[in-house]
Amino acid sequence: MFRKPKRILVVGLGNPGIQYEKTRHNVGFMAIEKLLSHLENSKKKNKFDGELFMGELFGKEVILLRPQTFMNNSGQSVLAVAKFYKIPASDVFVIFDDVSLKPGQLRIRAKGSAGGHNGIKSVIAYLGSDAFMHVKVGVGAKPHPDYDLADWVLGNPDGEDKENIEAVLDKMPTLFKSFFSESLDRTMNKFNK
Repeated sequence: MFRKPKRILVVGLGNPGIQYEKTRHNVGFMAIEKLLSHLENSKKKNKFDGELFMGELFGKEVILLRPQTFMNNSGQSVLAVAKFYKIPASDVFVIFDDVSLKPGQLRIRAKGSAGGHNGIKSVIAYLGSDAFMHVKVGVGAKPHPDYDLADWVLGNPDGEDKENIEAVLDKMPTLFKSFFSESLDRTMNKFNK
């Protein structure tokens, strides 16, 4: 049975700085931006090495977090916020890019490994658990095996890839509305397509 938490922490992974704003690796930051327009009674705080936006999202008390530590140390900010506000790992949602999914595909998991993602490795290491909600946004695989993965995820998507990623980011508010009002299984069935 999916327990309805009192307050949840929604983390969007990315890198701070204007040069990273539109990159594949920053879809987590972009997702937070989409949720912000639905956040009521919102207050912004810059603390715990992150940008925190606190308020109500579809009737649920929520903290939206964009860590400002750079991707490889994201867990430091996530742990600091979770500890201070007494939010267990099971009530943490982390939105991040996934190169194993087609651009614009969504995959939601209640737990899981890092799958080579340095931001998720850091979150798992700091929280001491992989049992947080993984919200993966597909950004597509690198174009050929010799292409450097870092160059790929730190590049900007374009054309159809960009359109597909933007379309799935536009669904973030609907996704979280479903999380808060329906069962976890139903939400996963609806969005894991």
